Amino acid sequence: MTWQAKLFEGEVGLRPIRQRDAKVWREVRQRNLAWLQQWEATVPEEGLLSGDVPATFSVMVRTLHRQARLRKVLPWVVTYNGELVGQVTVGGISYGSMRSAYIGYWIDEKVAGRGIMPTAVAMALDYCFEELELHRVEIHIRPENTASRRVVEKLGIPEEGLRRSYLHIDGDWRDHICYAIVSGERPQGVLSSWRASQAR
Repeated sequence: MTWQAKLFEGEVGLRPIRQRDAKVWREVRQRNLAWLQQWEATVPEEGLLSGDVPATFSVMVRTLHRQARLRKVLPWVVTYNGELVGQVTVGGISYGSMRSAYIGYWIDEKVAGRGIMPTAVAMALDYCFEELELHRVEIHIRPENTASRRVVEKLGIPEEGLRRSYLHIDGDWRDHICYAIVSGERPQGVLSSWRASQAR
């Protein structure tokens, strides 16, 4: 595994997040504040009391890089025609008897609906199964987040059930739907399956 992997499919790319992305990343996030905020992780009151505060961009990148070197995370930005338009993070990477991870993602509203995020997630899943040799990858999405749910539905990732009060999002503990895919379910690869579904 190399956490510095760069993946491409046509105009869509995944590459490691960098400190020099700060200006563009902040601009995209600020412009999409209303679009993203309702789905964003927040720190619960008990976390604030213990000093667990939201990180600055610089601290976030340093933390992600440190975790990546420990093989616990893959911190990618999504590019479209070379421009930063979102983020895909493979986190919670476990080896041993579990060999699993989860994926989180967001995208710039101005390019949503063009198949960019399904392509990016498909590339990330193939990397998890082929390069990391993981067994299972989960994606957790709030039931109300229809745009994010469309991504996994386009990729045909099975829904497994509800995780009650799973994550602190937008100021409260929120339920999430768990979607999961297991190694071997797409022998030809997730990206190849996604390409084929687009061609039909």
